[in-house]
Amino acid sequence: MSTYKVEELFYLAKRESPFYRELYKNIKHFTSLENLPVIQSESFWHANTHEDNQILTAPFIDGVVFKSGGTSGNPKFSYFTLQEWETFTEVFGFGLRQGGLRCGDKIANLFYAGDLYASFLFITKSIEKSQVPVIHFPISGGIDFNYIVQSLNNFSINVWAGVPTTIVKLVEYAEKNKLVAPEKILFGGESMYQDQFDYIKKIFPNVKIQSIGYASVDGGLLGFATEKCLPQEHCVFSDHTIMEILDEDTLKPIQEPLVAGKLYLTNLTRKLMPMIRYPVGDKAYWLTSDSNEKYRRLKILGRTEEGARIGPATVYYDDISVLLAKYHHDFQIKGLQLVTSHFDNKDQLEIKIASSLQESIDTGVLKREIENERGFLKSLVLEKQIHPLKISIVDMRQLEINTRTGKLKRVIDNRAKI
Repeated sequence: MSTYKVEELFYLAKRESPFYRELYKNIKHFTSLENLPVIQSESFWHANTHEDNQILTAPFIDGVVFKSGGTSGNPKFSYFTLQEWETFTEVFGFGLRQGGLRCGDKIANLFYAGDLYASFLFITKSIEKSQVPVIHFPISGGIDFNYIVQSLNNFSINVWAGVPTTIVKLVEYAEKNKLVAPEKILFGGESMYQDQFDYIKKIFPNVKIQSIGYASVDGGLLGFATEKCLPQEHCVFSDHTIMEILDEDTLKPIQEPLVAGKLYLTNLTRKLMPMIRYPVGDKAYWLTSDSNEKYRRLKILGRTEEGARIGPATVYYDDISVLLAKYHHDFQIKGLQLVTSHFDNKDQLEIKIASSLQESIDTGVLKREIENERGFLKSLVLEKQIHPLKISIVDMRQLEINTRTGKLKRVIDNRAKI
């Protein structure tokens, strides 16, 4: 497994990547990670084009390409060399081993595959590299539901691995039908909330539920969960990533435990598409006080203002703003806010739109516009993975602001309060 020093990645990126060359134009010599500017997500992905790519540091001649699970019209594509892909899955496999895989476990891989989506292939390869002798059943969550049930029963599979929405559907089935009880559930791709835990435990009281690990197709390795980790808690892959929690306003590092901030990643395994102080898109806080602790533990608190995670997809604030731009004049739109909530075992996205024409705006027009342009949202509703989109027209004063800065909170995650 190849890892690199931050200083080495800095000079490579500055020399070979037009994007980083511009970002670091006023920095002649590397002094410390904290003295480097953080990446702005929007400009980073704007530079990451198919042709004339401004991010990559070398020609892309071997490896794999993946697409994010976002609903934006401009999806994010991530490039990994073959060596980087091997390292990514080998290190995550180490995390699975720390998470308590046991010899002889029968693991149903219920993540989704196809359309450049990473999770199914990623988990497949990570299981293989976990160095634990297990039996892998690459079923996929996207196939006929009856076949999933049949496979789980026929092979008496004891470990389920998939997104919470798939897991909950199986538990709903088990409430009234025969289904072999799992001993362990490994969830990933989205958070699992307390009502989902409680419901699963009601049907399968002896099952162990934990995160399969913390990773993203854009950033890469983020964290792993041990059997001692509580929900949303993960340990940092200290040898392969540097995780920073930064104050949302000052962008100064936070080292104290239980102080929330924005999570930033520096990936020490990727040279082709460097990730140096990249915004993960989550809020978090440290759970321990020693900043030099190996595998330091953190807790994820929900999404930041880059986007709202709804079920297995991410809806980006800037994307919704662009979609609604044509209505700004006629509907006198003064601002908008994405609000996520969770009830009845599913997520819901509410888009609050501030306008002085509250009584005369047809929210159905706006809802159809968004669903037609971002069909993935509608599909998730039809698949009963999320609640229907909600549009609310409000007064500007009803949009929540940061009381310290007076700035509008673009994304509010109410699930963090559950």
